[in-house]
Amino acid sequence: MGKTYEGGVPLAEVVRSGFVEGVHRGSVAVLDAAGAPVSGAGDATSPIFPRSSNKPMQAIGMLRAGLPLTDPADVALVSASHAGEEFHVERVRALLRGAGLAEEALHCPPDLPVGEAAREAVLRAGGGPSRILMNCSGKHTGMLLTCLAAGWPLDGYWRPEHPLQQRLTAAIEEFTGEKAAAVGVDGCGAPVLAVSLTGLARAFLRLVSAEPGTVERTVADAMRAYPELVGGTQADDTRLMRGVPGLLAKVGAEGVIAAAVPGVGAVALKIDDGAGRARMPVLVSALRRLGVEAPVLTEYAEIPLLGGGLPVGAVRPLW
Repeated sequence: MGKTYEGGVPLAEVVRSGFVEGVHRGSVAVLDAAGAPVSGAGDATSPIFPRSSNKPMQAIGMLRAGLPLTDPADVALVSASHAGEEFHVERVRALLRGAGLAEEALHCPPDLPVGEAAREAVLRAGGGPSRILMNCSGKHTGMLLTCLAAGWPLDGYWRPEHPLQQRLTAAIEEFTGEKAAAVGVDGCGAPVLAVSLTGLARAFLRLVSAEPGTVERTVADAMRAYPELVGGTQADDTRLMRGVPGLLAKVGAEGVIAAAVPGVGAVALKIDDGAGRARMPVLVSALRRLGVEAPVLTEYAEIPLLGGGLPVGAVRPLW
C-alpha cells in the first residue's frame, strides 16, 4: 500500500441547464465475490480515512472484547451514524441508563442531529446541542459498555493507547488485511485509522461472507436487519440496505461509502472533495458493474439539481 493518497480521477459531473459547471474527482475499488479487484478508478490502494465506514469493524472489536449486547438492534446502533431521530436517542439513552452511566460519560462532543427533520424538531422544542444527539453517540456508548465489561478504565477510553482502542485497531487491521497507515482523530473524538479503499471493500466483503454465528456475521446481520438504526429514516445507507436484498452499507464523512453483497462483491469509494451528493451516483455505477440492480439504485443514479425550485440538471456519474 502506498504511503500517500494520490487523489482520484473525474467520477461525476454537475450539469445545470445542459451546462457542465463542475466535476467531482475520487477513487473507487470494486471487488468480486472472491475478493479480487475487477474494476476501479483513481487510487484505490493508498490509505485514506474511511471515517465512519470503519464502524462495523469497530463493533466487531467491541463484541470480541466482551460488549454484552444480545439485541441485534443495539448492535446496529453501536455500528451507526444515526440521524438523531427520537428512536435513536431513546435507545442510546436506554443503553446508558442500563449501565448506570450518565450522558456526560460520553466523550463525543455536543451536537445537533445530522438528520434535518430531527434537527428541526429539537430546535422547535427549544433544545440545543447535546452529546447524546451526536451521530456517533451509539458507538461511544458501545465503547463505554465494552470498557465496563472488560474491566478497563472509562477515563480516556477514546485515546489510541487505551486497551479498548488497541482492540478496535486490531479488528480493523484484521478485516481490511492492512496495517493502519495513520491514526487520526475523528469528528467524534475517537481514533480513525487510515486504510485503502481496497482494504475497506475487502473488510465489508468478509463481513457479509462470514459464517452465521461469527461475530462479524452478527454485526452484518444486525445492520441489515435494522438499517433505520444504522443511519436514519432517510439516510443513504439505510435506504440501500432496505432496497437491495443482502446488501451491507455504511457511509463515512468526506465522501466515503462502502457496500457489499454476499456472493456478488464489494465496493468502496471516496469523493476527494468530500461531496456527499456525488457519492451515491458513483456507487450505483460501481454496483451495476457487479450486476446489482434494484429500484433504489435507479433513484440514486442521478441526484437532481434545482433552479427556482424545479429540476434543471443533475449530478451524474462519469465513470
